[in-house]
Amino acid sequence: MATDLSEFTIIKEGEAEILMHAKNEVFFNKTQVNNRDLSIAVLRAFISKRKQEHETKISRRAKSAQKISENNGSEIVMEEASNESATNDEKCNTDCDAHEKLSNECGSPVLSEEQKENVAGKERRDAKPIRVLEALSASGLRALRYAREVEGIGQVVALDNDKASVEACRRNIKFNGSIACAKVESHLTDARVYMLTHPNEFDMVDLDPYGSPSIFLDSAVQSVVDGGMLMCTATDMAVLCGGNGEVCYSKYGSYPLRGKYCHEMALRILLACIESHANRYKRYIVPVLSVQMDFYVRVFVRVYTSASAMKNTPLKLSYVYQCTGCDSFHLQQIGRSVSKNNSVRYLPGFGPSVPQECSDCGKKFNMGGPIWSAPIHDQEWVSSMLADVKSMKDTYPAYDRISAVLTTISEELMDVPLFLSLHNLCATLKCTSPSAVNFRSAVINAGYRISGTHVNPLGLKSDAPMSVIWDIMRCWVKNHPVKAQPEDQPGSIILAKEPVLEANFARAIASLSKAQAKKVARFLPNPERHWGPKLRAGRQITSKHISLLGADAVNGALSHADSEEPNAKRSKVEEDPAPNQ
Repeated sequence: MATDLSEFTIIKEGEAEILMHAKNEVFFNKTQVNNRDLSIAVLRAFISKRKQEHETKISRRAKSAQKISENNGSEIVMEEASNESATNDEKCNTDCDAHEKLSNECGSPVLSEEQKENVAGKERRDAKPIRVLEALSASGLRALRYAREVEGIGQVVALDNDKASVEACRRNIKFNGSIACAKVESHLTDARVYMLTHPNEFDMVDLDPYGSPSIFLDSAVQSVVDGGMLMCTATDMAVLCGGNGEVCYSKYGSYPLRGKYCHEMALRILLACIESHANRYKRYIVPVLSVQMDFYVRVFVRVYTSASAMKNTPLKLSYVYQCTGCDSFHLQQIGRSVSKNNSVRYLPGFGPSVPQECSDCGKKFNMGGPIWSAPIHDQEWVSSMLADVKSMKDTYPAYDRISAVLTTISEELMDVPLFLSLHNLCATLKCTSPSAVNFRSAVINAGYRISGTHVNPLGLKSDAPMSVIWDIMRCWVKNHPVKAQPEDQPGSIILAKEPVLEANFARAIASLSKAQAKKVARFLPNPERHWGPKLRAGRQITSKHISLLGADAVNGALSHADSEEPNAKRSKVEEDPAPNQ
């Protein structure tokens, strides 16, 4: 290998190693180790699931063949009974002829050699190693980790439209040895064009852009095989969380709201956008895992093709009404279905779901969405991945973080969209906050479910209506009085009403989750300072980036730039005459 290693820094992550130049030519972010580890865990679960589905398909095919064989046997018996008048020799010949005839006509499992080869070939095609497409590869670290760490991968195609990135990726492929060279290939091309010219070709497509993935979604949903996996990251959180609502609407087709649940809403906006693109090609998505962590959201969805199942999309989308005075929010489903005589009709949803003014505090509503209001995780997948991650903890550099996230997700209420913030409820009423255990117990004792959320350590998901939530808080304030507030304040209006429900704050058995009871860490601090987004590749690092990158990284980059100053320029500066004294 002719590469001069003295010019590069070797970065090792998992089983892959990459060469990074001191200049900011190719994007690399150490923080994304969480993202890559989680993707590997999902990919392993996906390969295992595909294998199970393939075995189920073969088993179902064998049962079908056995059923046909049994039907053939019963028909032969009937044929023998109808020919009782024939002689024994003739009967024997007739039975043999009838058996052969029925075997040919009824499609018995007695197949020709050519047919057997075709069936076996089809089964082999279904079970072949999966193909992975990394649409935006940069240094190629993710593609290399997939190839070296995940069993069952046949090929990884890494794309980038930046020449320096593709050169770095190819250099890293060679640096990682024969396995990487055999499985990973890098191309200099526009990912959108490549995906459009390779439809239904990849079992898994990974989108991890710097910023919004919206421009890649249309081609991505077409390039995935039926039942394949699409992994998608969005890092433009300021847009998705309501900082620029009009920009979010132009990119994702949904209007965000700035509530405490804004990060979960960002996940649901991204899912609704992917579903919208998939529907244009008679496809739909099934989310298996959706995560908000660090500075981005990451969703893992399976893509299926079905014109009939696609009609259920309006049942999975909702608008959100957020009160401007208190923390009350309500969802309104876009569509509904009516079943009658084994037929299903799809109709517009009933509305409005809220009056003009909030029934709790009398203020107006802001309306956002549409968002994905169906479950964003698959409980079976999450449990399987968590068990797999724990059994292979040494292979995940970010094991502590991803196991904590998966543990928290496994205990979420899957069918409850968005969440409340206990601190925000108390801020509205200007009261002291009950402990999370007390509040959870009151909700459980009232006959409702409640859980935490992986998005926010203070967030609480519950299927209790807002009227019950406010009644619980009214009962809490009765025992913990607050100072008098102006009558027109939302908190004063809420407290002026008598509670319909008498809250019971006695500790409930399920007030703590299993992870909390076992004191399992669920929300971990960042492992080091400046753990977050990095500078886009190609931009010059200057002193103004200290808050983003840290002083050491900035000083190292600046000193390296000074050392590479052209000699001609240096000599010219040195030869300039001294100024007049």
